[in-house]
Amino acid sequence: MPEPVDLSRLKAEIMKRWPMTSLLDILKEADLRVNFTDLFKTAASREVISKDLIQKRLILCLYGLGTNAGLKRVSNGEHGEKYKDLLYIRRKYIDKDNLRNAIAEIVNAILRNKMTDICGEGTTSCASDSKKFGAWDQNLMTEWHIRYRGRGVMIYWHVAKHSTCIYSQLKSCSSSEVASMIEGVLKHCTSMEVEKNYVDSHGQSEVAFAFCHLLGFQLMPRLKAIHSQKLFKLDMMERIPIDEVKSENVYF
Repeated sequence: MPEPVDLSRLKAEIMKRWPMTSLLDILKEADLRVNFTDLFKTAASREVISKDLIQKRLILCLYGLGTNAGLKRVSNGEHGEKYKDLLYIRRKYIDKDNLRNAIAEIVNAILRNKMTDICGEGTTSCASDSKKFGAWDQNLMTEWHIRYRGRGVMIYWHVAKHSTCIYSQLKSCSSSEVASMIEGVLKHCTSMEVEKNYVDSHGQSEVAFAFCHLLGFQLMPRLKAIHSQKLFKLDMMERIPIDEVKSENVYF
């Protein structure tokens, strides 16, 4: 279909206001507004580098890792930072816990500053799904994926309304998506309160419905081959034959 006229005008207006805005500039601006680099604490016993220099090197490291460009390629830029300096920041400051805290701070800032006339009111629902990424055989998490073929790992995402990722996690190809779904709702560490979680057929099961009910949120699956499923209301249980209740394709 042809591109809508309003979309072309919107792109032209953005290019007129911000003609040369790079991803690195956006990352730097986010830190100036949120100060998420303050959440990266050193693993060393003391700090001898100035705070401003740590902030600069942290942003360069996060840019290189997040874009998959790598620290060596980033160190070749015109910013005066050497590869060994960026590698030191990577080893001493960037770990899983610090990244979790920084991501939660950024997501909370997005949720606080959303314009309701554009993005709508705050939501209490999110959707979760996994995506396969190729990985080297030497990686201990690498497995052969039966459905997608090829070796790799799975990244499981929890995404709120309007594409705000509140949680992501690494999982093996054969591990349960149900467990990853529940973990993301419980451990996303943002200010968002998840009341509904939308999944595909691989993210739901009878056990998942039970645990979600006990944990206080609703599981909203998109069932595969819905025409072949048997759906029953709970108030009809007395009239359902016991052999149908034990069937694999019965959902309540």
